[in-house]
Amino acid sequence: QVQFVESGGGLVQAGGSLRLSCAASGSTFRVPFMGWYRQIPGKQRELIATLYPGGITNYANSVKGRFAISKDNAGNTAFLQMDNLKPEDTAVYYCKAAPSRQLLSPENFRSWGPGTQVTVSS
Repeated sequence: QVQFVESGGGLVQAGGSLRLSCAASGSTFRVPFMGWYRQIPGKQRELIATLYPGGITNYANSVKGRFAISKDNAGNTAFLQMDNLKPEDTAVYYCKAAPSRQLLSPENFRSWGPGTQVTVSS
């Protein structure tokens, strides 16, 4: 099973930018659908950005126009470019991959790593 390690979080002022990285422990050939998630304190983990084979992307309304998901040519590192950050973006961010769009839903994953903390100050 491919494991992922997220990095790049930190403390930033509102309006600032961060770029998160997600490094896979092995080949993601069999799990070509990538997703970024976040968990805001007191709320359930939510899927906020997805990258499908062929480069199609999809975003939650809360981040649309501000966040961009991508991955490197080898396909083993994914990125989340976050611009115009807002205090409500404060959360722990995670990434996962799956063999289909449907299996990117958070409830399909039994375990999660520590993620990377993003804190946006006002």
